Amino acid sequence: MLPGRLLPGPIETGKDLSSMNTFTICRKELLSYFRSPIAYGVMAFFALIAGYFFYVAVVYFMQVSIQSQMGGQSQPMSVNDMVIRPLFSNIAVIGLFIIPMITMRLFAEEKRTGTYELLATSPIRDWEIIMGKWLGAMILYAAVLGISLLSVLTLFAYGKPDWRPLLVGYLGLLLQGGSLLAIGTYISSCTKNQIVAGVAGFSVCLLLWVLDWLSSFQDSVWAKGVAYLSVLQHFDSFSKGVLDLKDIIFYLSAIFVGLFLTARSLESLKWRA
Repeated sequence: MLPGRLLPGPIETGKDLSSMNTFTICRKELLSYFRSPIAYGVMAFFALIAGYFFYVAVVYFMQVSIQSQMGGQSQPMSVNDMVIRPLFSNIAVIGLFIIPMITMRLFAEEKRTGTYELLATSPIRDWEIIMGKWLGAMILYAAVLGISLLSVLTLFAYGKPDWRPLLVGYLGLLLQGGSLLAIGTYISSCTKNQIVAGVAGFSVCLLLWVLDWLSSFQDSVWAKGVAYLSVLQHFDSFSKGVLDLKDIIFYLSAIFVGLFLTARSLESLKWRA
């Protein structure tokens, strides 16, 4: 069993209790987020920026609707196309900044303070540690996204947006966020400096975002292959309310690769030790 200051509960052994170990690590990560300014800073940053984007989208929608009615156009404007879809795209951009803030401390802080050695020598598997930390980050990210949901729900009080594209869009945000969080988890496992982990995480997230730009001026096969790795390209269908199996598989594969690389990184630490 690890010291109480490291984990808020006991670590169990045994194959049937692996989920309890993962939950314990997850709970420890969530407590550490909310005991520090990280969670509150991320939520405040997201609420401010996402709220501004929502306000601008709603004001623009109202102005266009009034102008169309004054021009004699009888067809109503779509709230989903003019408010919700742009909002999802903007929220995805905000994720590029907040995801590195969430993942930078996952392993880097443990290694800096020396508590990772205690965690690594405890009777708990590496993949339970990795899954627990990643799930803790995912829950925090989902809570952050929930802030934007409060704004979106106000649209139902004054209009009738389609709720199905709304659910698909949030699913896309969660899958995209999960893939970037997994990659950020791997980066955090490679260093003991949170600043380095944060900067490197943001750089990789930004790179995976702009890879899609290559296909705009290159038609070669290799360019299309590189552009396929862009997280932006696979989010487009979700923002439209369309579920595409290839996009779901891409994000799940990215999550698996990120967590797999994290496992190999932790394994290499044991060999070096």
